[in-house]
Amino acid sequence: MSAKGGSAFGGKIYIGADHAGYKLKQALVQALIDAGYEVADKGAFEYVEEDDYPNYIAPVADEVSKDPENCRGIVIGGSGQGEAMVANKFPGVRAAVYYGGDSTLVTLSREHNDSNILSLGARFLSEDEAKAAVKLWLETPFSNEERHKRRIAKVDDLQP
Repeated sequence: MSAKGGSAFGGKIYIGADHAGYKLKQALVQALIDAGYEVADKGAFEYVEEDDYPNYIAPVADEVSKDPENCRGIVIGGSGQGEAMVANKFPGVRAAVYYGGDSTLVTLSREHNDSNILSLGARFLSEDEAKAAVKLWLETPFSNEERHKRRIAKVDDLQP
């Protein structure tokens, strides 16, 4: 991972996870810091098997929602699905789910959808796969093509 150079994202990264994503979050926080990124950890700060993912995902999404152009978020749970559902409740947030397989999905989430939160399924990804996906996501720019900007604007207009 590299915070500087190329098209790597240069803003603040918020990260949060429940018990299922706790171990992976800890590894990603350290990898991001080692790569020179500014990281704000929104928890969980300890492994608690009975915790609830909205408690850790909502604070990440809230921060990204306040400045969706200059902040990014990474949220982690068992599948990443519920975490993305929580994140996408916030205005300006575009959370994409990745739990392995073809990494083109990660690239397209940035190029076509300008995703600003990456939701990872910890039960389906190794630590190395997650690190590679995060690196790819952070280094992939939005295409800025008119058709994609138009579509994103239509999605944003759906929010009350």
